[in-house]
Amino acid sequence: MAQFWNPAYSCFTFGKVDLVPTVEEYTTLLRCPRVQVNKAYSRAANVSTFVKKLMNIVNLRDMTLAHPDVKKRVNVFTLSIYGLRVTPVPAILAETFRSLSTCRRAGEGRFIRCVQLLLVWFHSHFWKVDKVSYQVFFENYSPLKEVATTPRIDNISEEKWIAILQNLQEQDVEWKAAWMVPDEILYRCGSFDWVPLLGIWGAVGYAPLLVLRQYRSR
Repeated sequence: MAQFWNPAYSCFTFGKVDLVPTVEEYTTLLRCPRVQVNKAYSRAANVSTFVKKLMNIVNLRDMTLAHPDVKKRVNVFTLSIYGLRVTPVPAILAETFRSLSTCRRAGEGRFIRCVQLLLVWFHSHFWKVDKVSYQVFFENYSPLKEVATTPRIDNISEEKWIAILQNLQEQDVEWKAAWMVPDEILYRCGSFDWVPLLGIWGAVGYAPLLVLRQYRSR
């Protein structure tokens, strides 16, 4: 899949089809709070007091220092601190985009981010799956669990996958995942017609016009 990643526009280009994992899709898959109106990223409904946040940081420090891998301690601590403030979805997407771009530029490498989420997103757009529409409104419904447990064909060679993806047409794509019921779509940041995704190691670009196209919006 990394071979089809377009670092310039932060999206996949499969033949004549451009697609990108969206904030709304990952928010639904992870069952996180939705993006709030007029705010780039949603915050927790019950905001912790300063004392509680300080206690959480102290606990995180102790847990981080006990991590067996010394090289990963800073990464774990940084991610934990970030998680205290905002929904993790923008960070997950940003690091996903960053990892794909790194693999694409190098022409090789290992994708090291949330591969399970990416595969669920991929299968939700490229294969028609029989679903009961009303399930998406159930409180305990989890598309991540459902799609992850669905049997997949795993005997296709890499060469065959490349040929399939290179020849994709618009009619081969499910533009909106069956489990996706978009309410509000994040397509701008303040007065700017673009959206930066803040990751652990910096910000990456997001393609809001492409997102609107996927949701059949004007």
